[in-house]
Amino acid sequence: MKIILASGNKGKIAEFKKLFPSDEVLCFKDIIGDYEVIEDKDSFKGNAVKKAEEIYEKINDENIIVISDDSGISVPSLNGEPGIYSARYAGQGSSDKENYEKLISELKKKDISRTPAFYTACIAIVYKKETYTVHGWMHGEVIDEPKGENGFGYDPLFIPKGYDKTLGELGSEIKKSFSHRSKAVKLAKKILDVII
Repeated sequence: MKIILASGNKGKIAEFKKLFPSDEVLCFKDIIGDYEVIEDKDSFKGNAVKKAEEIYEKINDENIIVISDDSGISVPSLNGEPGIYSARYAGQGSSDKENYEKLISELKKKDISRTPAFYTACIAIVYKKETYTVHGWMHGEVIDEPKGENGFGYDPLFIPKGYDKTLGELGSEIKKSFSHRSKAVKLAKKILDVII
């Protein structure tokens, strides 16, 4: 199966290739070149659907499968921040490090060193002009100092429920077994089994 991923995020692309090991996963930029979808919706689902549908229309081949993912981390004690702004929390084009440093700064402003948090992943699939969505969640806590070099995004700050190490300290195989994206991908695979 050939899957076009509506994302330019290298970390996400690598993760999807691991999650779909028997399929060909391509970045949309490999097909249509440099193009940016403006993420202006107010939910993970809204942004995921917009990315998948826009890339599907741009490629203009009804036999391809376009999958997009909009995901991020939400910290209830920070009014749900960064939420849908996770990838650009420190500003448009900001690096993972800049984003998690802003999160650390916001936690420190409230004198919080450890607090509940959760990741959300919404996956949108477009195939034969139909759109399908699924969600996955991963609960745990964020801390105010990075630990570990593994993963990407906020992984060095996030301790999943049932663990005492951050995702940055845990190996990718452990993360793959229970992450928000893995849970959403399992559901997405069920949809793909039915529609293809």
